[in-house]
Amino acid sequence: MSEVVKQNNRGSADAVVSLTAAAIAFALGSLFFNYAFVQRVAPSVMTQELMRDFSVGAAALGSLSAFYFYVYAALQLPVGLLTDRFGPRKLMGVAAFLCAFASAIFAYSDSLWLASLSRGLIGGTVAFAFVGTMAIAGYWFKPSHYAMLAGVLQSVGMCGAIFGQALLRHVVEAFGWRGTILAMAVIAVIISILIFLLVPKRTEAQKQQEQNLSDLIEGLRAVVRNRQTWLCAMIGFGMAASMLAFGGLWAVPWLRDVHGFSSVQAAGIASTLFAGWAIFSPIVGWASDRIGLRKPIITVGGFASIAAIATLVFATPSSPALIVTLMFATGAFGSVMTIAFSSVKELNDLHFSSTALGFMNMCIIASGALMQPLIGWLLDIQWDGTIVEGVRIYHATAYTNALASFLIVNALALTGALLLRETRCKQLVE
Repeated sequence: MSEVVKQNNRGSADAVVSLTAAAIAFALGSLFFNYAFVQRVAPSVMTQELMRDFSVGAAALGSLSAFYFYVYAALQLPVGLLTDRFGPRKLMGVAAFLCAFASAIFAYSDSLWLASLSRGLIGGTVAFAFVGTMAIAGYWFKPSHYAMLAGVLQSVGMCGAIFGQALLRHVVEAFGWRGTILAMAVIAVIISILIFLLVPKRTEAQKQQEQNLSDLIEGLRAVVRNRQTWLCAMIGFGMAASMLAFGGLWAVPWLRDVHGFSSVQAAGIASTLFAGWAIFSPIVGWASDRIGLRKPIITVGGFASIAAIATLVFATPSSPALIVTLMFATGAFGSVMTIAFSSVKELNDLHFSSTALGFMNMCIIASGALMQPLIGWLLDIQWDGTIVEGVRIYHATAYTNALASFLIVNALALTGALLLRETRCKQLVE
């Protein structure tokens, strides 16, 4: 295809790549992000196997799963700085290859500490997927498409979460959790090779925009000092918590132990939360770009998200269809968080957009790192001693009390939305 996409965000007008190459690059970055989500939620369909093999309770399992988030979150600022400095291609390619190595270690782990370490390494390697892909969007697509592309990327990621729950459980039952993780290591190698072969190198004009270390540090300081950055981070932290910690780990055991669904059924129902997020992320991004506003959509979604979660936790319907509807609605309303990625970019210096995105994404992932083990700890302190086939079982009241914490963090997100500055979809800081 002869049509080209001009580099509108970071370089001069002569920095161009073909539309096909740009689309392929974004698609590969999205594939890597999709894979990151499969890795992110995989423990949720392996809870019984992991608790049995490592002889642990809910708190320890939450910590094991959250090691992914600990390292992922810790690396988001360095990832943003490195991406602003070196671009996405090499960073994502090497990261995907190292993810394969980390996955193999996890698959062969025979102790909790080694499993936790390898889980952290997996989180550290896939940490490059989101910021790198959004850098591709910034380099080779029009600024007016940025929110929609952020929504598309979130949608593709959610599809990974859906597979990681609804379908991955079948794979685990067929090949065991260790065989499943080994297969995922092979997939990471394939992704690495494709990124190196098909993502275009940056043009000379784009390389000339590289910042030296002192400029990058000063850019980081400006991002962190910006009050609007923190408001975007609050929105991301609060709204992502129900997706990362509830949908990503505790929804399956809650549905299984409290509501009597099988593990496969529970995984399928939990995946509808990610389906709602996947379907509505590009829609709300497109709608925001279309009407030229960010704040109203985020605010309405924040109110609706609180209502959906409160109903699900405190007034769980007996009908499976209504539970599925509420799970879907929780994801759909939470997806408005995607728009905040555009806001944080528009409210910070354009030259440090990856740094701003990395900071916000760090806070988003921190919600998983905090909430996954917190829910496990809240369950453990209410445990009545019930054990079935070597696995701790928690009663309904314990789950209700623990899951109520999601209302607090969602209220935090709504506060951020109400205080956020409206950009009208324009870059306010050049």
